[in-house]
Parts: sequence; C-alpha cells; structure tokens
Amino acid sequence: MKLVEKTALVTGASRGIGRAIALELAQQGMKRILITARNPYDLAEVASEIEAFGVEAVPLALDLTEVKQVSIAIARAWKDYGPIHLLVNCAGVAHQTPFLQSKLSQVQAEIDTNLVGLYTITRLIGRRMVTQREGSIVNVSSLMGKIAAPTMATYSATKFAIVGFTQALQCELADHNIRVAVLLPSLTDTDMVKRFDWFRGVTPMSTQQVAQSLIRGLHRDAPEIVVGWQGHLALWGDRFAPWLMKQIIRLAAPSRRSPLALILSLSR
Repeated sequence: MKLVEKTALVTGASRGIGRAIALELAQQGMKRILITARNPYDLAEVASEIEAFGVEAVPLALDLTEVKQVSIAIARAWKDYGPIHLLVNCAGVAHQTPFLQSKLSQVQAEIDTNLVGLYTITRLIGRRMVTQREGSIVNVSSLMGKIAAPTMATYSATKFAIVGFTQALQCELADHNIRVAVLLPSLTDTDMVKRFDWFRGVTPMSTQQVAQSLIRGLHRDAPEIVVGWQGHLALWGDRFAPWLMKQIIRLAAPSRRSPLALILSLSR
C-alpha cells in the first residue's frame, strides 16, 4: 500500500501500540490521520505530536462500544475530511487472571471492546471503502491470537476471533479491491501490561518496533504481519512441535508455584 497523501484512521491511538502506529504513519508522508480513543486529553497530546510532522490530525473522542455515537462520528468525519484509505483497529483491553477467578464484568469488557467495537467501526468504514473500491484494513490481534496463554483466556479468545474475522474479510472484500491484514505482536511494553505478571523468558518489544513492522507489512501488502523473532519462533514451534510449545508455555506462564513445582507437575 502507498501511504503518501492518504488518510488513515487509527483506533486506540491515545497510548501504547495505537499511539506508536499513528506517529509512525505520520512519518510516512500521509495527508491526514484520524485518531480515536476515549480520553480527549490524551488524544489532543497525540494530535499535537502528529502535527509536528506536518500531518493533519483529527482527534475523535469515542467509545467504540457506543454504536450510535460511532456511526454519527464516522459519517461526519467522512463528510468533513473525505475518504479514509487505511483503517487500523488497535483499540483493546486486557485483564489477566486465572480463569476460575475471572469475573464476568471483565470478560464482557474484553468482548465489547476487542470484538464488538472492532466490528462496529470496521463495518462502517468497510462499507464506504466498498463504495470507493479502495482501502486497507489492519486488525491488531496478538501472538495470543495464535497461541493461547494461561491467565489470559478471554483475551486470547478475542484475539483468536480477530484472526478468524480477518481471514473471512480477506475473502469477502478482495473483489472490492480492499486488502485486510492482521498484526500479531508478542508481549509489548505498554502501560496496559505493566501491571501484569509477565511470562518468564519473554523479552518485551517496544511499541515502535511493532509500528515499524506494521509499516513494512503494509508496503509489501502482507496478509499476516508477525512481529519480532520471538513471535516467528513461537509460531514455527506451534506448527511443527505443538506438544513442546504447550510444555514451554506451562513453564513460562505466571504462577506462584516454584519452578521446581512446575517441572514436577509436567511429569504427572
């Protein structure tokens, strides 16, 4: 995809991966970047950073789970700023807890934002892209959308769903000249995960690394963008030795048990 003089919309752009992607896109010579998130003050700060690159920034304070609000905002933005050529779905929430201790409210929050919110804005933008017969959509999933992680059951489920959603749209929208891709970062150092118990042996990557991988993937029109060597290694391991990957994941997963207890549990 050519990014120069195009318009993009990035959800979840007030922090973390979404913010990094918006800033990286600004450095690629785009004409305009629309950014969404719930917090208008954080959005304003990111908009100022985008404009420092000479790119127009349009902050849209939105809760993607509010369907009517999103529909009105997108219709108005399309009218005021013209067609959107690239949609990057990055908004998401995650709660880390063992499944048996999980709360329905947390589960619902993950499903509402990670799936329903993504569906809502993709449908609104996708229909307009079909009319103009041009566009690219990137859905930010996770390595956990390919390899499920203990203590992250519902989050993994939503990220698996995003991968499936993306694959379906790749087939459905191809005839309309719309490309759809999925981005698969592994553990990334963001505010959201700072409170998590990280998996042992996993080195977090920076948000800039994720954003740069996205740009490279867009330039080569890749349908699936895996970020970092750890992600590639894990996917190869899961493909050719899934039994071994399951053992490794059990050993690496956050746990209050000692490493010796974990090793002994594998022999049961």
